[in-house]
Amino acid sequence: MVFKFRLIGVAALLLAQMSLPVFANNLTATVVSVGDGDTIRVRTGNKTVTVRLACIDAPEMKQNPWGQQSSARLKQLLPVGQAITLRPVETDKYKRLVAEVFVENRSVNVSMVQEGQAVVYRQYLKGCRESKDSLLQGENTAKQQRLAFWSQANPVMPWDFRHKAAQRATSQPIQPQQQNNCDPAYPDFCIPKNSPDLDCPDVTQRGFRVLQPDPHRFDRDGDGIGCEK
Repeated sequence: MVFKFRLIGVAALLLAQMSLPVFANNLTATVVSVGDGDTIRVRTGNKTVTVRLACIDAPEMKQNPWGQQSSARLKQLLPVGQAITLRPVETDKYKRLVAEVFVENRSVNVSMVQEGQAVVYRQYLKGCRESKDSLLQGENTAKQQRLAFWSQANPVMPWDFRHKAAQRATSQPIQPQQQNNCDPAYPDFCIPKNSPDLDCPDVTQRGFRVLQPDPHRFDRDGDGIGCEK
C-alpha cells in the first residue's frame, strides 16, 4: 500500500533542521530495519541494537490505519542502510536504547511529530531538552493542519490505547488456549508476552503474584507481590 503524506509548510519543516547537539556519547550507526513508527534496529560498531525514538510515541500498529502509516513513513525517512547519528538518552527496561535520531542535521524524531505521524511523549520530554521546543511547536502545527494522526475527530493517544488493551487483557480469566501466550512472570492473570511497557495503573489487578524477571517491574519492593497499593 502506498501512503500519501501531506506536505507541511516551509516554516514547519525548518523546525527539523536543528543543529545536531554535540555530546561525547553521540553514536554513529546504520539502519538495519524499522518496526513501528518509533522503533528501529541499527548496527553500531559490531553490535545490532534496538532503538526507541526518544520523547515521541507513534500510534500502535493495531490503531488502523495510523500505526501502519507511521511505520511506513519512518521507513521512508530511515531506509535500510541509512547512516544516522544517535544521541542516547537512556536504556529502558527492555534493553532498548532510547535516543534521538539524526540524519545529518535533521531530527527524525521532530520530523515524525511535525508530520503528524507521532505525538510528543510528554512524560519523557525531559530527556530531549535541546529539541523540546521544536517537538512541541511541531505537534501544535500538525494539530492545526490536521495532519495524519490528527485528522481524526477523536484521536486516541497511543498510551491510552495500550492502557485500554491491557485492561481488556487482564480483566479476563486465563483460558487454556491462552496459556502459552501469557507472560509466566504473572501467573494470576494473563499479560501477553512482549506487551508494551505497563505500569500498575494500566492493569486492573492488585496484590498479585510476581515471579522473576518481572519485566514490567510491578513488584517494586521485591516481596513477590505486585501492585500492592
